[in-house]
Amino acid sequence: MMMRQRRKTRNNGMLRDHVLFLGPSIVIFLIVVAIPFAISLVYSFTDWNGISNDIRFVGMDNFRDIFSGKVRFLDSLWFTLRLTVVSVFFINLLGLLLAVALTSRLPFQSSMRAAYYLPQTMGGLILGFIWQFIFVSGFPAIGDKLHLNFLTQQWLGTENHAFAALVIVNVWQNAGYVMVIMIAGLSGISSELTESAKVEGSSSLHTLLRIKLPLCLPYMTVALFWTLSSALKMFEINLSLTKGGPYGSTTSMALNIYNDAFSNNKYGLATAEAFVFFVIILAFTSVQMYISQRKEKQLL
Repeated sequence: MMMRQRRKTRNNGMLRDHVLFLGPSIVIFLIVVAIPFAISLVYSFTDWNGISNDIRFVGMDNFRDIFSGKVRFLDSLWFTLRLTVVSVFFINLLGLLLAVALTSRLPFQSSMRAAYYLPQTMGGLILGFIWQFIFVSGFPAIGDKLHLNFLTQQWLGTENHAFAALVIVNVWQNAGYVMVIMIAGLSGISSELTESAKVEGSSSLHTLLRIKLPLCLPYMTVALFWTLSSALKMFEINLSLTKGGPYGSTTSMALNIYNDAFSNNKYGLATAEAFVFFVIILAFTSVQMYISQRKEKQLL
Protein backbone atom coordinates (compact mmCIF):
# COMPACT_ATOMS: atom_id res chain seq x y z
CA MET A 1 0.00 0.00 0.00
CA MET A 2 2.81 2.38 0.91
CA MET A 3 4.65 1.58 -2.35
CA ARG A 4 1.52 2.29 -4.39
CA GLN A 5 1.01 5.60 -2.59
CA ARG A 6 4.60 6.65 -3.25
CA ARG A 7 4.33 5.69 -6.90
CA LYS A 8 1.11 7.69 -7.22
CA THR A 9 2.72 10.69 -5.50
CA ARG A 10 5.75 10.46 -7.80
CA ASN A 11 3.54 10.25 -10.90
CA ASN A 12 1.52 13.25 -9.75
CA GLY A 13 4.74 15.17 -9.21
CA MET A 14 5.99 14.30 -12.70
CA LEU A 15 2.64 15.33 -14.21
CA ARG A 16 2.80 18.65 -12.34
CA ASP A 17 6.34 19.26 -13.59
CA HIS A 18 5.32 18.48 -17.18
CA VAL A 19 2.35 20.82 -16.98
CA LEU A 20 4.46 23.62 -15.52
CA PHE A 21 7.16 23.11 -18.14
CA LEU A 22 5.00 22.60 -21.24
CA GLY A 23 1.85 24.47 -20.20
CA PRO A 24 2.94 28.02 -21.18
CA SER A 25 4.31 26.81 -24.52
CA ILE A 26 1.10 24.92 -25.30
CA VAL A 27 -1.05 27.94 -24.41
CA ILE A 28 1.06 30.26 -26.59
CA PHE A 29 0.97 27.75 -29.47
CA LEU A 30 -2.82 27.51 -29.23
CA ILE A 31 -3.29 31.29 -29.15
CA VAL A 32 -0.72 32.20 -31.82
CA VAL A 33 -0.90 29.23 -34.21
CA ALA A 34 -3.65 26.65 -33.71
CA ILE A 35 -6.68 28.88 -33.08
CA PRO A 36 -5.87 31.44 -35.84
CA PHE A 37 -5.25 28.55 -38.25
CA ALA A 38 -8.66 27.05 -37.45
CA ILE A 39 -10.40 30.43 -37.81
CA SER A 40 -8.67 31.07 -41.16
CA LEU A 41 -9.73 27.63 -42.37
CA VAL A 42 -13.35 28.57 -41.63
CA TYR A 43 -12.94 31.88 -43.49
CA SER A 44 -11.63 29.98 -46.54
CA PHE A 45 -15.19 28.76 -47.13
CA THR A 46 -16.60 32.30 -47.18
CA ASP A 47 -16.52 35.37 -49.43
CA TRP A 48 -15.53 37.73 -46.59
CA ASN A 49 -13.74 40.88 -47.72
CA GLY A 50 -11.83 41.25 -44.45
CA ILE A 51 -13.62 44.44 -43.43
CA SER A 52 -17.41 44.17 -43.26
CA ASN A 53 -19.48 42.05 -40.91
CA ASP A 54 -21.28 40.50 -43.88
CA ILE A 55 -19.87 36.96 -44.12
CA ARG A 56 -21.47 34.52 -46.54
CA PHE A 57 -20.49 30.87 -46.81
CA VAL A 58 -19.72 29.84 -50.38
CA GLY A 59 -18.62 26.26 -49.79
CA MET A 60 -15.80 25.09 -52.06
CA ASP A 61 -16.09 28.01 -54.51
CA ASN A 62 -12.78 29.56 -53.45
CA PHE A 63 -10.92 26.29 -53.96
CA ARG A 64 -12.62 25.76 -57.34
CA ASP A 65 -11.51 29.23 -58.42
CA ILE A 66 -7.94 28.43 -57.33
CA PHE A 67 -7.61 25.21 -59.31
CA SER A 68 -9.71 26.29 -62.31
CA GLY A 69 -7.37 29.18 -63.11
CA LYS A 70 -9.91 31.96 -62.46
CA VAL A 71 -7.40 33.61 -60.12
CA ARG A 72 -3.62 34.07 -60.45
CA PHE A 73 -2.71 31.42 -57.88
CA LEU A 74 -1.57 28.75 -60.36
CA ASP A 75 0.59 31.29 -62.21
CA SER A 76 2.19 32.37 -58.95
CA LEU A 77 2.63 28.72 -57.97
CA TRP A 78 4.49 27.95 -61.21
CA PHE A 79 6.69 31.02 -60.78
CA THR A 80 7.44 30.13 -57.14
CA LEU A 81 8.38 26.55 -58.03
CA ARG A 82 10.76 27.72 -60.78
CA LEU A 83 12.31 30.29 -58.47
CA THR A 84 12.64 27.72 -55.68
CA VAL A 85 14.44 25.15 -57.84
CA VAL A 86 16.96 27.64 -59.21
CA SER A 87 17.50 29.48 -55.92
CA VAL A 88 17.90 26.36 -53.77
CA PHE A 89 20.45 24.91 -56.18
CA PHE A 90 22.65 28.02 -56.35
CA ILE A 91 22.28 28.90 -52.64
CA ASN A 92 23.45 25.46 -51.52
CA LEU A 93 26.17 25.25 -54.17
CA LEU A 94 27.60 28.68 -53.36
CA GLY A 95 27.26 28.12 -49.61
CA LEU A 96 29.13 24.82 -49.91
CA LEU A 97 31.90 26.34 -52.03
CA LEU A 98 32.33 29.20 -49.57
CA ALA A 99 32.44 26.76 -46.64
CA VAL A 100 35.09 24.61 -48.35
CA ALA A 101 37.17 27.68 -49.18
CA LEU A 102 36.88 29.17 -45.69
CA THR A 103 37.82 25.94 -43.91
CA SER A 104 41.07 25.77 -45.84
CA ARG A 105 44.15 27.76 -44.93
CA LEU A 106 43.18 31.20 -46.13
CA PRO A 107 44.10 34.52 -44.50
CA PHE A 108 41.40 36.66 -42.86
CA GLN A 109 39.01 33.72 -42.56
CA SER A 110 36.99 35.25 -39.70
CA SER A 111 36.53 38.56 -41.53
CA MET A 112 35.50 36.82 -44.73
CA ARG A 113 33.00 34.62 -42.90
CA ALA A 114 31.44 37.67 -41.26
CA ALA A 115 31.30 39.51 -44.60
CA TYR A 116 29.55 36.63 -46.39
CA TYR A 117 27.10 36.14 -43.52
CA LEU A 118 26.28 39.86 -43.21
CA PRO A 119 23.47 39.91 -45.84
CA GLN A 120 21.57 37.31 -43.80
CA THR A 121 21.35 39.76 -40.89
CA MET A 122 19.62 42.38 -43.05
CA GLY A 123 15.87 42.47 -43.60
CA GLY A 124 14.42 41.39 -46.92
CA LEU A 125 12.67 44.72 -47.48
CA ILE A 126 15.91 46.66 -47.00
CA LEU A 127 17.81 44.34 -49.33
CA GLY A 128 15.08 44.63 -51.94
CA PHE A 129 15.21 48.42 -52.00
CA ILE A 130 19.03 48.44 -52.06
CA TRP A 131 19.18 46.01 -54.96
CA GLN A 132 16.40 47.85 -56.77
CA PHE A 133 18.67 50.89 -56.84
CA ILE A 134 21.58 48.71 -57.99
CA PHE A 135 19.60 47.14 -60.83
CA VAL A 136 17.91 50.36 -61.97
CA SER A 137 20.78 52.83 -61.56
CA GLY A 138 23.99 51.10 -60.48
CA PHE A 139 24.44 48.42 -63.14
CA PRO A 140 23.45 50.69 -66.07
CA ALA A 141 25.92 53.35 -64.91
CA ILE A 142 28.73 50.79 -64.66
CA GLY A 143 27.74 49.33 -68.02
CA ASP A 144 27.89 52.74 -69.70
CA LYS A 145 31.32 53.46 -68.25
CA LEU A 146 32.79 50.07 -69.15
CA HIS A 147 30.78 49.61 -72.36
CA LEU A 148 29.24 46.37 -71.08
CA ASN A 149 25.88 46.06 -72.78
CA PHE A 150 24.58 43.24 -70.60
CA LEU A 151 24.71 45.54 -67.56
CA THR A 152 22.69 48.29 -69.24
CA GLN A 153 19.62 46.13 -69.88
CA GLN A 154 16.36 46.67 -68.03
CA TRP A 155 16.88 44.26 -65.17
CA LEU A 156 13.40 44.71 -63.76
CA GLY A 157 11.64 45.48 -67.04
CA THR A 158 11.13 41.99 -68.46
CA GLU A 159 9.97 38.72 -66.94
CA ASN A 160 13.23 36.83 -67.52
CA HIS A 161 15.46 39.63 -66.25
CA ALA A 162 13.25 40.23 -63.19
CA PHE A 163 13.36 36.50 -62.47
CA ALA A 164 17.17 36.56 -62.68
CA ALA A 165 17.27 39.62 -60.41
CA LEU A 166 15.21 37.85 -57.74
CA VAL A 167 17.47 34.79 -57.94
CA ILE A 168 20.60 36.94 -57.61
CA VAL A 169 19.32 38.76 -54.51
CA ASN A 170 17.96 35.57 -52.94
CA VAL A 171 21.25 33.72 -53.43
CA TRP A 172 23.30 36.70 -52.25
CA GLN A 173 21.27 36.95 -49.04
CA ASN A 174 21.05 33.29 -48.06
CA ALA A 175 24.29 31.67 -49.23
CA GLY A 176 26.06 32.93 -46.10
CA TYR A 177 23.67 31.05 -43.84
CA VAL A 178 24.30 27.78 -45.69
CA MET A 179 28.02 28.57 -45.48
CA VAL A 180 27.82 28.73 -41.68
CA ILE A 181 25.96 25.41 -41.49
CA MET A 182 28.47 23.67 -43.76
CA ILE A 183 31.46 25.17 -41.96
CA ALA A 184 30.12 23.60 -38.76
CA GLY A 185 29.89 20.25 -40.52
CA LEU A 186 33.30 20.41 -42.17
CA SER A 187 35.00 21.62 -39.00
CA GLY A 188 33.60 18.66 -37.07
CA ILE A 189 35.33 16.09 -39.28
CA SER A 190 38.31 14.47 -37.57
CA SER A 191 41.64 15.69 -38.90
CA GLU A 192 43.01 12.17 -38.42
CA LEU A 193 40.53 10.91 -41.02
CA THR A 194 41.57 13.45 -43.64
CA GLU A 195 45.25 12.93 -42.88
CA SER A 196 44.83 9.18 -43.33
CA ALA A 197 43.18 9.76 -46.70
CA LYS A 198 46.04 12.05 -47.73
CA VAL A 199 48.64 9.42 -46.73
CA GLU A 200 46.82 6.84 -48.88
CA GLY A 201 47.15 9.14 -51.87
CA SER A 202 43.64 10.61 -51.97
CA SER A 203 43.45 14.00 -53.72
CA SER A 204 41.77 16.98 -52.11
CA LEU A 205 38.80 16.72 -54.48
CA HIS A 206 38.42 12.98 -53.87
CA THR A 207 38.59 13.51 -50.11
CA LEU A 208 35.92 16.19 -50.32
CA LEU A 209 33.53 14.16 -52.49
CA ARG A 210 34.07 10.73 -50.94
CA ILE A 211 34.75 11.48 -47.28
CA LYS A 212 33.81 14.99 -46.19
CA LEU A 213 30.50 15.48 -48.01
CA PRO A 214 29.02 12.09 -46.99
CA LEU A 215 29.91 12.87 -43.36
CA CYS A 216 28.26 16.30 -43.73
CA LEU A 217 25.00 14.89 -45.08
CA PRO A 218 23.03 15.73 -41.89
CA TYR A 219 24.17 19.34 -42.18
CA MET A 220 23.30 19.38 -45.87
CA THR A 221 19.82 18.09 -44.96
CA VAL A 222 19.32 21.00 -42.58
CA ALA A 223 20.57 23.50 -45.16
CA LEU A 224 18.38 22.03 -47.90
CA PHE A 225 15.30 22.02 -45.66
CA TRP A 226 15.84 25.65 -44.65
CA THR A 227 16.55 26.94 -48.16
CA LEU A 228 13.60 25.04 -49.61
CA SER A 229 11.07 26.37 -47.12
CA SER A 230 12.58 29.87 -47.28
CA ALA A 231 12.42 30.02 -51.09
CA LEU A 232 8.83 28.77 -51.17
CA LYS A 233 7.80 31.44 -48.64
CA MET A 234 9.73 34.33 -50.23
CA PHE A 235 7.82 37.58 -49.72
CA GLU A 236 9.83 40.62 -48.58
CA ILE A 237 12.36 40.63 -51.42
CA ASN A 238 9.59 40.03 -53.96
CA LEU A 239 7.52 42.90 -52.57
CA SER A 240 10.32 45.47 -52.37
CA LEU A 241 12.27 44.54 -55.51
CA THR A 242 9.69 43.83 -58.23
CA LYS A 243 6.27 44.11 -56.50
CA GLY A 244 5.30 41.15 -58.67
CA GLY A 245 6.02 42.97 -61.92
CA PRO A 246 6.27 43.38 -64.75
CA TYR A 247 2.55 42.74 -65.23
CA GLY A 248 2.37 40.24 -62.38
CA SER A 249 4.88 37.86 -63.98
CA THR A 250 7.07 37.62 -60.85
CA THR A 251 4.37 37.31 -58.21
CA SER A 252 5.25 34.65 -55.66
CA MET A 253 2.59 32.66 -53.83
CA ALA A 254 3.11 34.62 -50.62
CA LEU A 255 2.83 37.96 -52.43
CA ASN A 256 -0.24 36.77 -54.34
CA ILE A 257 -1.97 35.84 -51.07
CA TYR A 258 -1.03 39.22 -49.60
CA ASN A 259 -2.42 41.08 -52.62
CA ASP A 260 -5.70 39.16 -52.58
CA ALA A 261 -6.18 39.72 -48.85
CA PHE A 262 -5.14 43.35 -48.41
CA SER A 263 -5.22 44.93 -51.89
CA ASN A 264 -8.15 43.17 -53.54
CA ASN A 265 -10.14 42.69 -50.29
CA LYS A 266 -10.73 39.00 -50.99
CA TYR A 267 -9.91 37.69 -47.56
CA GLY A 268 -11.89 34.48 -47.95
CA LEU A 269 -10.10 33.63 -51.19
CA ALA A 270 -6.73 34.57 -49.66
CA THR A 271 -7.24 32.23 -46.69
CA ALA A 272 -8.13 29.40 -49.09
CA GLU A 273 -4.94 30.13 -51.05
CA ALA A 274 -2.97 30.21 -47.79
CA PHE A 275 -4.31 26.78 -46.83
CA VAL A 276 -3.35 25.31 -50.22
CA PHE A 277 0.03 27.04 -49.87
CA PHE A 278 0.50 25.42 -46.46
CA VAL A 279 -0.27 21.96 -47.85
CA ILE A 280 2.19 22.46 -50.72
CA ILE A 281 5.02 23.54 -48.40
CA LEU A 282 4.25 20.65 -46.05
CA ALA A 283 4.36 18.17 -48.94
CA PHE A 284 7.62 19.50 -50.38
CA THR A 285 9.46 19.66 -47.06
CA SER A 286 8.17 16.22 -45.97
CA VAL A 287 9.34 14.57 -49.19
CA GLN A 288 12.71 16.30 -48.93
CA MET A 289 13.19 15.22 -45.31
CA TYR A 290 12.15 11.65 -46.13
CA ILE A 291 14.62 11.36 -49.01
CA SER A 292 17.43 12.96 -46.99
CA GLN A 293 16.88 10.66 -44.03
CA ARG A 294 16.92 7.61 -46.30
CA LYS A 295 20.24 8.77 -47.75
CA GLU A 296 21.63 9.23 -44.23
CA LYS A 297 20.55 5.71 -43.21
CA GLN A 298 22.19 4.23 -46.30
CA LEU A 299 25.50 5.79 -45.30
CA LEU A 300 25.39 4.44 -41.75
